[in-house]
Amino acid sequence: MSDIVNEFNAYRSKMNEEILGDNNKVIKRIFNLDTNAFQAGALDVKTKELLGLVASVVLRCDDCIKYHIGRSYEAGLNREQILEALSIATLVGGTIVIPHLRRAYEYMDAVEAQR
Repeated sequence: MSDIVNEFNAYRSKMNEEILGDNNKVIKRIFNLDTNAFQAGALDVKTKELLGLVASVVLRCDDCIKYHIGRSYEAGLNREQILEALSIATLVGGTIVIPHLRRAYEYMDAVEAQR
C-alpha cells in the first residue's frame, strides 16, 4: 500500500519541476507564497499543516490532502492529532467530504506503513 505514497511524491516532484521549468513568473510567485505561508510564524508548522489539511478536505482536493498528511507526519504530528483535524474537516465539510476522508485514511495507512 505504501506505493501510493511513493507514486504521489514522484508525480508531484516531476510535475512541479516541469511547471516551474516553464519560468512563469506568476506561477513561481504562487509556489513561493505557498511555501513561505507554511513556515513557522505566529503559528507553528504543526498548526499550519493541520489548517492546510482541514481546508484541503473541505475544498475536496485529494492531492492537497495527501500533501498535508505527509507534511503533518514530517512536522511531528501523530495519527490521533491528524484524525482530530479530519473530524473537524468532516464536520465543517459535511457528508460530501466522506469519500475524501476514506482516501485520507488510506493515505495515512500508507504513510505509516512506510515509517
